[in-house]
Amino acid sequence: MPATAAGVQWRALRRHRARIAGSLVLLCAHQATEAAVPVAIGLIIDRAVATGDAAAIVGSVVGLAALFTALSMAWRYGARLSYTAMERETHLLRVEIAERALDPRGLKGSRSGELIAVACGDAEAAGLVIRAVGVALAAATALLVAGAVLLTIHLPLGAGVLLGVPALALALQWLAPMLTRRSEAQQAALADTSGLATDLVGGLRVLRGIGAQDAASRRYVAASRQALAATLRAATMKAVHRGLTTTVNGLFLATVAGFAGWLALRGSLSVGELVAVVGLAQFIAEPVGTFGFCVQWYATSKASAGRIAAVLTAPTGLSPGTRAAGDPQDVRVRLEKVAYRTLDGLTLHVREGELLGVVAYDPRDAQALRSLLAGQVPAADHGGTLHVDGVPAADLDLAAGRSVVLVEHHSAHLFDGTLRANLPATGDIAGALAAAAADDVVDAHPDGLDHTLTDGGANLSGGQRQRIALARALVTDPPVLVLHDPTTAVDPVTEEAIAAGIARLRSARCTVLITSSPTLLSRATRVVVVDGGQAVAEGTHADLVDTDGRYREAVLR
Repeated sequence: MPATAAGVQWRALRRHRARIAGSLVLLCAHQATEAAVPVAIGLIIDRAVATGDAAAIVGSVVGLAALFTALSMAWRYGARLSYTAMERETHLLRVEIAERALDPRGLKGSRSGELIAVACGDAEAAGLVIRAVGVALAAATALLVAGAVLLTIHLPLGAGVLLGVPALALALQWLAPMLTRRSEAQQAALADTSGLATDLVGGLRVLRGIGAQDAASRRYVAASRQALAATLRAATMKAVHRGLTTTVNGLFLATVAGFAGWLALRGSLSVGELVAVVGLAQFIAEPVGTFGFCVQWYATSKASAGRIAAVLTAPTGLSPGTRAAGDPQDVRVRLEKVAYRTLDGLTLHVREGELLGVVAYDPRDAQALRSLLAGQVPAADHGGTLHVDGVPAADLDLAAGRSVVLVEHHSAHLFDGTLRANLPATGDIAGALAAAAADDVVDAHPDGLDHTLTDGGANLSGGQRQRIALARALVTDPPVLVLHDPTTAVDPVTEEAIAAGIARLRSARCTVLITSSPTLLSRATRVVVVDGGQAVAEGTHADLVDTDGRYREAVLR
């Protein structure tokens, strides 16, 4: 993987070299033929219009038609090749970023919102280097052709153009580093704001639970203002660059046209040559201005390419071991004096065949426990020990660990497609749907499991999405299933059906319910209460309701 912005850009040019080469040939041909248009018009004036030769006029019209046809076709197919290369590069970059984002080991320091911004905006912007290179070379071709013609018509005039244009282009380059820096700052600020927004939406429930939504809102407002300021600074610099380019082009054009007019008045140029010179002078303004756009495209591409390189080379969050899962133990999962985030010496044993309820008075404790059981926390980041079937979790191969313990988040994430596509192809699908009280969701649609979901299940209600997601977890039938608040979006009657279904379907398996739902907890064989990061009470739901006032207040509603 390329580790630098230049590496990302160079790889883009290299792996699409065939299309880029074809595009360069055609775009350069387009610019050469476009530069030939004022020359052809000047020749027609001197050799056909001035002489009144009818045959020459007819031939000139045919020649102009052929010239414009070549000009149009060269641009059409050259631009098609260029844009195809850009879109293919954008696609490849998005696939690579998605592959990194979906790495089961996770990416250290990366947030989902930031990765989305990189995959959407930066992947597209990085491909601009292909357009910048192609258009810059085509513009250089136009200037060379125009300069060569002007040298032929008038040596000093042509020399002035050939020397003046590069000097102007180089003079405008001093703004390029500032454009790059401001583009980088803008894209970083936008990605940070997007990432923060995604995290806030995903953690809104927890924020409300701890009363931190106002502080989170203020933080987002501050980040949004920073993004706005960075965007305005970048837009200002681009406007300054474009304004300078336009002004310089206009002054240069006026100088060339004025000098040519003076030569015509002196008789050094014919009428046709004057028309050709003025036409070329006007035409030259376009490629000179194009260089300015190419500078902006390159600066934007470089800034995005740097962010993509950072994602592609980012270290993984986890460094799993290589050991296979051990033989099933009486205690399938063992946490001994674990300290992580708000957890402070938590000891918890998850035994074979039990339906264990975990009530965390602090939602942060529930989140920390869920992350630990999901294998998302490196061993170096937590204290104490965590074993799965007698094997240290840090020593397990990632796939081996997750083949034993499956954690289902309370937020239901469904994929676009059909209901069937959101469920594993093997397993007791009908039994899982019934246990999750989701069979009515299937029966409500004529197509059944082939019912199409839109935008991640947006055509289902929140409760329906949650039940389908629960059914998906139940179908996999893992040895240890961890469910975090699986019934927050359903009514009490449906919740009772789900509680009974989970107890029935998982009777021979180990299930952990991290919840405060009395309906689910009443089905648990054992309930552990976590307070202050530690297990402070244990018993059945009924016993804890009778003997523990705080527990009763927390779960009964």
